[in-house]
Amino acid sequence: MKKIDLYTDGCCLGNPGPGGWCAIVHFGKHEKILRGGEAASTNNRMEMMAVLATLRTLKEPCKIRLHADSRYVLDALKSWIHTWAKNGWRTASKSPVANRELWEELYLLMQPHQWEMIWIKGHSGHPENEFCDQVAKEEAEKFR
Repeated sequence: MKKIDLYTDGCCLGNPGPGGWCAIVHFGKHEKILRGGEAASTNNRMEMMAVLATLRTLKEPCKIRLHADSRYVLDALKSWIHTWAKNGWRTASKSPVANRELWEELYLLMQPHQWEMIWIKGHSGHPENEFCDQVAKEEAEKFR
């Protein structure tokens, strides 16, 4: 099984507002950078899109070490998403899960992979996180 390190970040100018995301995929000596954005989005949505866009590119099951500064995404992928799926995409308080369509796709696409979630403190000088943060901002600026 291939091992990849995935570094992600997302941002939103205004929250809601123009948003951008970036993902760096490391596989051995190879590196791939993915990026994108939306004219009207939220910070959480952009954090999710960085992971989702990467999963859409994978052709086979991988061991994924996800490095992110979003506790929301890491905690959701680690545990909440499984409960949401069982409860018809409702939270513990019975309200609908925000960004349901993204979570449903993430849930399906994450299944064949093995996951390790690693939290990175944002804006702490971590090279890949700082790079993703800068690119995400550049992507969001395209929609201003």
